[in-house]
Amino acid sequence: MAERSQTSYTVTTNRQAYHDYFVDETIEAGIALTGTEVKSIRDGKVNLRGSFARIKDGEVWIENMHIAEYAQGTYMNHAPLRNRKLLLHRREINRLIGRVQAKGQTLVPLKLYFKDNHVKVELGLCRGKKLYDKREAIAERDSQRELARVMKQRSRV
Repeated sequence: MAERSQTSYTVTTNRQAYHDYFVDETIEAGIALTGTEVKSIRDGKVNLRGSFARIKDGEVWIENMHIAEYAQGTYMNHAPLRNRKLLLHRREINRLIGRVQAKGQTLVPLKLYFKDNHVKVELGLCRGKKLYDKREAIAERDSQRELARVMKQRSRV
């Protein structure tokens, strides 16, 4: 039997989430979309900033994710900010419920990508960063950038 090759490419990442949260664990989830939403995502017209996932009635929903209306869409076009259902197994949902309630973590979408022509969302179980944590991360990034610049300069000489 021939094996299928897995083709995958990232559409967008939520860089703000990495700044505001510590990511403890990631989970891949499918997402229930309409046709015009998929076409708009293929065009790259999606924004994850400020979006979050919430568990309601035993189902996981992603809220505040903006998918722009499809340009060639007709009267059947979608609402850009509607809540969208995430597709997870019951076992995964139950584990998420326990983690979110017990440890005070939150579900944040980190990445949106295509995997074998299916749109997937990478959810992160996250803890919020304090202001001093953010400053520490910025200082670390600046020092890494400075170190890379010095090393590049030394290699030229």
